[in-house]
Amino acid sequence: MQSQNALIAILLAGSLWAQKPGQAPAAFSGVSALAFTAKAVSFGPRPPGSEAIGKLQEYLVGQLKLDRCEVTVDPFTAHTPRGPIRMQNIIAHYKGSTGRAVAITGHYDTKWMPAAKFVGANDAGSSTGFLLEMARVLAARPSKNEVYLVWLDGEEAFERWSESDGTYGSRHLAARWSADGTLGRIKALINVDMIGDRDLGILQDVNSSQALRSLVWSTAAELGLSRHFLSDKSAIDDDHMPFLLKGVNAVDLIDFDYGPGNSYWHTDQDTLDKLSADSFQVVGTVVLEVMKKLE
Repeated sequence: MQSQNALIAILLAGSLWAQKPGQAPAAFSGVSALAFTAKAVSFGPRPPGSEAIGKLQEYLVGQLKLDRCEVTVDPFTAHTPRGPIRMQNIIAHYKGSTGRAVAITGHYDTKWMPAAKFVGANDAGSSTGFLLEMARVLAARPSKNEVYLVWLDGEEAFERWSESDGTYGSRHLAARWSADGTLGRIKALINVDMIGDRDLGILQDVNSSQALRSLVWSTAAELGLSRHFLSDKSAIDDDHMPFLLKGVNAVDLIDFDYGPGNSYWHTDQDTLDKLSADSFQVVGTVVLEVMKKLE
């Protein structure tokens, strides 16, 4: 734990975490995103309903209150193979002027794995840290569209991935936003998952909205980052799916080749040393440019 805390301190020392008055609008910092990820990982394994995820939830809400956004904690009870479990999504809202909204989502829970020391640095530390860095940036960079940053609970299945086991938080939020009319205002939803891998290669998810996927990939090409946005295609079932099924324009950004033969995924090899600030920087740069184009 001592060495991990030292790593966090070193990362933060080189980050853009604290913006001083009078500075230009903040740029996305991969170093800062990695530092936020390290902080999330420092709480240990974080399955839904655990003491560790409760501590992370407190940290997330406390951090977001520094970012001048409207923070909503959305609790719900998920009916899982292990019985009812209390979960909560955390939503940061930034106002806009167009009447339309963009949502950036990612899960912050780790898979329930009692026999493994699974700290989930990439899955889902990376999406947790990425969204915290986006919150920091958006506090100093107003958007014409409203922006929702959403930390989703319960993405992981408790037993076997199915329509009823997994994506608990996204299914809950899609239903809630459908009922209150929010979904009708969402111009685009970008879900991020496992985006911290040192060897970053994001697959083209054929389940995603084709137009939005094309916009992301063409934007990456314009920025000279095509090597990280692959031509390889796959059908991915992730937290974007409940929104897609309700007609939302949504895309999933995921590197689903983590380690040799995906050997780090859902193992105790998913640790901070497998991640890179450069990978966070790539995804953050592309997502911010896509958001600008969506205005």
